[in-house]
Amino acid sequence: MNILRKKSTAHLPFSETVIELFIRLCGISSILFVFGIFFFVFREGAGFLFGGLDVGQFLTNVEWQPTSLNNKRYGALALIVGTFSVTLLAMCIAVPFGLGAAIFVSEFCSPKLRETFKIIIELLAAIPSVVWGFIGLTVMNQLIITVFNAPIGLTMLNGSILLALMSVPIIVSIAEDALKAVPDSYREAAEALGATRWQVVYRVLLPAAKNGLLAAVLLGAARSIGETMAVLMATGHSVNMPSSPLSWIRTLTATIAAELGEVARGGEHYQVLFIIGILLFTITFVVNLIADLAIKGIRQES
Repeated sequence: MNILRKKSTAHLPFSETVIELFIRLCGISSILFVFGIFFFVFREGAGFLFGGLDVGQFLTNVEWQPTSLNNKRYGALALIVGTFSVTLLAMCIAVPFGLGAAIFVSEFCSPKLRETFKIIIELLAAIPSVVWGFIGLTVMNQLIITVFNAPIGLTMLNGSILLALMSVPIIVSIAEDALKAVPDSYREAAEALGATRWQVVYRVLLPAAKNGLLAAVLLGAARSIGETMAVLMATGHSVNMPSSPLSWIRTLTATIAAELGEVARGGEHYQVLFIIGILLFTITFVVNLIADLAIKGIRQES
């Protein structure tokens, strides 16, 4: 027995070194993958980005006609506005439900009911985006036509509802963690002063967890911005400046998904789609960076 213990002890530093190197490799590889993806996307679109594309017109023109024979126009303004419009409307729907569910799960649920809600929320997050697209194409389409007397239900409202349902699990999970991170002494002190449970939530928990709640909303928004199949199938896929929730729109992600498989590799249209990818990468990077800074703010305060 002593010999075996000596052998296992002798091998322990080596195993710890291997595990530490593996963990470091995993961390470094994630950074390399992100830079590799950005390099690939940037390489495919850099030629036209710096050698022929009018960036000002690209960002301010609403005309997207990349297949025109005589006058090709690469205006992405309608796509950008469509992306932000459907995301903003989705957040208006998802944030109240997501934060409300997080507060309920964190502060008002019994332990057994809390576990049940967590399982349901995780199952909601596991539904593939193409399934959400089918729901929007069949169920939500008919529902919007019936309720709003619209000619077609494939609208910005349809896509926003689907994006809201897809973002709620992320918002609930992160917001609940932020609320749980608030020290119990805050709750106990407020209750000792005679505050009700709702007053504790409104006056104490929400201000104390505001950075975490902001991070939850921003990550939910980033999820909505990067979604492809649901908005491709449920928003009408029409290049249009939205004027109401019942407008037909097209997003940046849906444009890439719909057109990339039909263009000639290396052509202008092909490169413009990768420039849209650069724009999307930049937007999501900024949103995630803000969310990360918000989370760091929580840790510093706690």
